[in-house]
Amino acid sequence: MNVLVICVDTLRPDIVGEGLKLSHIKTPHLDRLAAESVVFDRCFAEGLPTIPVRRCVFTGRRSFPWRFETPNEGLQPAEHGWHPIPHEMDTLAERFHDAGYATGLVSDVYHMFKPTMNFTRGFLSWRFIRGQENDPYRSGPFSRIDLAPYTPDGDGDPARYPVLAQYLLNMLDRQEGEENYLAAQVFRSGAQWLEDNASNRPFFLWVDSFSPHELWDPPRHYADAYFADPSVKDYIYPMVLNGGDPSEPEVQRTRALYMGYVTFVDRWIGHLLETLDRLNLEEDTVVMFLSDHGTQIWDRGKFGKGGDDLFPFNTRLNWFIRHPDGPAGRHTDAWVQNQDVTTTLLAMAGIEHEPLDGADLWPIALGKSPGARDHITTGWAHNMNVRDDHHSVHFKVTDASPEPVVFDLKVDPDEETPVTNPSGDIVDRALARAADVVGPLPVSFTQYDQRHVGRSMRTFAPGRFGESDRT
Repeated sequence: MNVLVICVDTLRPDIVGEGLKLSHIKTPHLDRLAAESVVFDRCFAEGLPTIPVRRCVFTGRRSFPWRFETPNEGLQPAEHGWHPIPHEMDTLAERFHDAGYATGLVSDVYHMFKPTMNFTRGFLSWRFIRGQENDPYRSGPFSRIDLAPYTPDGDGDPARYPVLAQYLLNMLDRQEGEENYLAAQVFRSGAQWLEDNASNRPFFLWVDSFSPHELWDPPRHYADAYFADPSVKDYIYPMVLNGGDPSEPEVQRTRALYMGYVTFVDRWIGHLLETLDRLNLEEDTVVMFLSDHGTQIWDRGKFGKGGDDLFPFNTRLNWFIRHPDGPAGRHTDAWVQNQDVTTTLLAMAGIEHEPLDGADLWPIALGKSPGARDHITTGWAHNMNVRDDHHSVHFKVTDASPEPVVFDLKVDPDEETPVTNPSGDIVDRALARAADVVGPLPVSFTQYDQRHVGRSMRTFAPGRFGESDRT
């Protein structure tokens, strides 16, 4: 079988499917793919965010706990977990290559392509679509960008919003037409790879879209379909509203930017899938769809995501598999995580490997085996979440005396009201499960000590456009 993996960044898990909180967001192509697939309804990340999730999938090794002091000089972000694939670890692409597969990568997730990151190892070809977020693609001219249309009145300072400034520079020469937007370029390039390699079987193609990650910058008619108000700015970098008091129209328009971006990404995922069908590859290609995390669209008064909010809108992943010989429209509520992706893919391809950290979930998907675990753990920075059928427990693993916050999922599935004076048994069980992953609590995570923070627009803009230089 050929293997096509479609991965997207920042796609909430409550969009694709019926009866979900955000099912009204239009995703016809993903809806169809899910209806033809096995869907894992309880897939949670083991370590977050973007790079930790992908490094785990590319290696089959858990990212959390943060245990590698891998050199990452010049990288930014460089927090816990944001480091290269260690040189001693084989990558998924290398394993497929060595099994005789033609391997390809198409992506605009710029973090994967930073020097020394090792995500391209094993791919016979890889294409990096430039320009997302803080990708250092352009450094001027600053005179041609204006942050004011995207920031609160009187607050359009590049020193405060260097990521927004970098993105606007990157987009200066974007041509008219939605096919020139970054997500469209990713999926069009993926489709071209299929055209070029349709006879070069078996193949393993990984197509990875940074969108709908911020900046939420879809062709505007996609956002207008959800909410339009000409008097409201387009806050494409939505975190500019955090900590303020935005109006209801500002919140609704910003939410609409995300929703429209999701629909736009779905439209171009459709282009890739239609190419697969047109080339008559659907009968011998496994298609896997995966996301890395969700986001908050003013959930609990915030846009974006973070380690302090390890709730399902941030930590649950989309994961479904369409297999030509597999069941269609089947859902499983087994507890699964992204370390299982690698083992499952290699098992499907019949590729032998040493023991890895995940389980082969295809027998579970087929109903031939029970779930591999009765709970999951998720880590982000110093924070950890342990959840099972009954409770979700949040705490810091670096605290000498953790003060867990407990939610009763049977009566409070949205985790809005913490349990007062939770049972000691519940807390002790969660802490013991955490210790099984990270070791005795509290833990101290070590990481590579850079000589200097990575240089980027985040370090340049405050010096160039800081208060002392402004007139």
